[in-house]
Amino acid sequence: MRLFAALPIPSPARETITGVLDRLRDAHLPVRWVRDEGLHLTLKFYGEVPDERREVIEESLRIAVRDTGPIPIGLTELGAFPSRRRPRVVWVGLDAPPALELLQDRLERGGEAIGFPPEGRPFQPHVTLGRLREGHHLPAAILEREAAMIEPAASLAEEVVLYDSAPGPGGATYTQLLALPLTLSLSR
Repeated sequence: MRLFAALPIPSPARETITGVLDRLRDAHLPVRWVRDEGLHLTLKFYGEVPDERREVIEESLRIAVRDTGPIPIGLTELGAFPSRRRPRVVWVGLDAPPALELLQDRLERGGEAIGFPPEGRPFQPHVTLGRLREGHHLPAAILEREAAMIEPAASLAEEVVLYDSAPGPGGATYTQLLALPLTLSLSR
């Protein structure tokens, strides 16, 4: 199993992102676009994991989300890794309120405690839209045009999901294995 923990993108941010994706897809660019149902913010990537390790990961997730509460998120920009001038991955950035950074840190530390090393680079919350096909280039003007159309689209993330990612000819398919609501305890 290839596992990762993520926030599914809630409405209205999801609708804004799918609108951007639809326009980019219509431009017939040399990019493998993600499926609409695959829109998420990855918080912790575990990688290839034997079935018997799933239970310990799920317990680590339960501990990390405890007393987190719903997290407000908003869209910030259309960007690319390593840069818009030389894009390999096209993404939409998200606000990183303290609650989101804390949750991501808890997941990293919880993962490290059970044998999954931390990412090793600063957390940059984003939703991957697509990956450029090998050997192709993307005109910067297209990204600039779409970047100007990104609206904040404030939303409320209310769950963390453990996904299994299965590669396929049309892109990865994500199977939800566990969904944990982001709620606050009443006994404070």
